[in-house]
Parts: sequence; C-alpha cells; structure tokens
Amino acid sequence: MTDVLTYVLPLMLFALLPYRAVAQTYSHVTLGSSLTAVGNNSFWASPSGEFAFGFQQFRTGGFLLAIWFNKIPEKTGLFVLNNPDGKQIWSADFAGEVSYAAMLDTGNFVLTSRDSIYLWESFDHPTDTILPTHMLNTGSQIVARFSEKSYSNGRFLLKLQADGDLILYTTSFPTDSINFNYWSTGTVGSGFQLFFDQSGYINLIARNGSKLYELSSNTASTKDFYQRAILEYDGVFRHYVYTKSADSSRGKWPMAWYPLLLIPANICMSITARTGSGACGFNSYCELGDDQRPNCKCPPGYGFLDPNNTMSGCKQNFVTQNCGKASQDRISFILKR
Repeated sequence: MTDVLTYVLPLMLFALLPYRAVAQTYSHVTLGSSLTAVGNNSFWASPSGEFAFGFQQFRTGGFLLAIWFNKIPEKTGLFVLNNPDGKQIWSADFAGEVSYAAMLDTGNFVLTSRDSIYLWESFDHPTDTILPTHMLNTGSQIVARFSEKSYSNGRFLLKLQADGDLILYTTSFPTDSINFNYWSTGTVGSGFQLFFDQSGYINLIARNGSKLYELSSNTASTKDFYQRAILEYDGVFRHYVYTKSADSSRGKWPMAWYPLLLIPANICMSITARTGSGACGFNSYCELGDDQRPNCKCPPGYGFLDPNNTMSGCKQNFVTQNCGKASQDRISFILKR
C-alpha cells in the first residue's frame, strides 16, 4: 500500500499566514502550471528529485493531493484541488501576490512572492508527519489518521500546548476534542518548539534555544537516510529512517522504513483512562505484538465492528436479555478462565 506522508490538507480555509524569508535554491513552478489526477505520473519534483508534490491514487477513482518521498518504492506523502467540472473545493489562504511555487528538497511545498517571501507553506499545515528542518511551535498539533487505509482524522493527537508541555492525547472520536493524556514531556512553563533538526535529532526546545527534552537521538544521518516522524493510527509516535543506498546500509539497515523511536513503548499499557475507548476501541482488549504494534482482540461473544479495522472496537454477537419482562427463553451461563 502507498505509504503517504500525509501532508493531505483538510478542505478548509486557513488563517492568514506569517511571512518567512526564502534561503534555499529550488526550481520554480510558474503561474498557470497545473496537475491532473490521472494515474500516479502527475507531480512536481524537488531539484534533487527526492520529494514530489502531486496526485497519488489510493483507491479506484480516489486520489490524494500529497507530498511523498520520490526515490523509494514506498511512495511516502496538498494545494488547490478541483473536481472534474472545474469547481474549486479547496484553496490555500494567504495574503500577498504569488509569483511562483516550489517543491523544496526539505519536503516543504511553498508559494512564494516576487520578493522571495514564503506566503504559504506545507510545513505550516502538517497532518500526522514532520520531517527534518520542520518545527512545531506552541499551539501546534499533528493528528493521527483513522486507520491504515483511511486518511480521515483519527483517535490520537500530539500537541505542543501553549503552556509548553508536549502531550499525546486520545480524542473523543469522532470529534477532535481531547480526552486522555497518555504521555507527556512534563515541560509546563518551559517548552517552546518541537524541532526535527537537519542532523536527525528531535528535541523540545526552550525559548532561549536550549534543549529541554530529547525525543529521538541521531543514530542515522540525514545524508545517508531519509527520515520522517509520524503519529500513526495506533497512537504511537515513531521516528523512521530509510537508507538511501544499499551500499550505505552495510547489512545493518533493511531497504525499508525502520523505526528508531516509539513513544510510548507499549501503547496497550499506556492508555489507562476510565473513560474513552482505549488503544483498540470500545469492548476490546489489547496485546502488544512482536512488531510492537497493538494486537486488538474481542472478548468471547463479541466481534469486530469493522473486520477491516481491528482498532475500531467490538460489538456483541448475542441478543441482550431483558429482565423487565417474563421470558420463556432458557438462559445459559458459561464461565471462562
């Protein structure tokens, strides 16, 4: 399955954006250029060809407007999206006059003014993923998608709160309102920015620039490895690397996305709230698998609400008995250890 970098933009207008100076060489996408959602061959690549912006087909007749890693088999992935009738259904909102667009080698897609000022950029609107050079400020958040195959907002979010604490929350799905805190840095009053730096470190930074909390240390350089950090649909924040060359792996690294970091280490034991659905949804229980992912199960007499999404919870497979009325039905009880 296509592993999209989920910079898939919500079809909503954004607030006016702050300007940021451009300090990078890139190829320009001129005004009037367009992409069409036909197959997987309509995209604009960054100068190195490592990133691309365009359409990715993810089901019959369905497309994601996304950014992805373009030089690996797993196409890991935003803009004005029009339907076949030419009716606009989403647009980037910004102040100023655009001169050109650019897909940068950082994975950031930008709209730029004549004076080389960023008027709009995809790094300001992440969904579930951050990349090296990406920075989340206080008040920012990323939201996990609903399931492996659904890119709708899911049941978990990572938020750098205004008070400086970086927290993983469950949500009161299907709303995005927070429910239960199952991990935090405990940096109330001091956290300022979450920074995924160019060397591959992910740190929580104070206002004075000092490091407060190291989420992930560098064991693989960005020179030799593609890197991304994602809040996945199972509620775990993972830092992945993918070797750029089979020669550079030296037998240690597989030619696939490899996790360097998992927060929390055991999602099944981390969500202990008395309210909410837990890691696997209502009426279910969770066991950690050998792949460090939750293995969701239903108790006897229950089955999955959605067999294609075992994290959606369970439903009863029996008729509920009614004690308020006389019944001729024979009731049997089975005790299981």
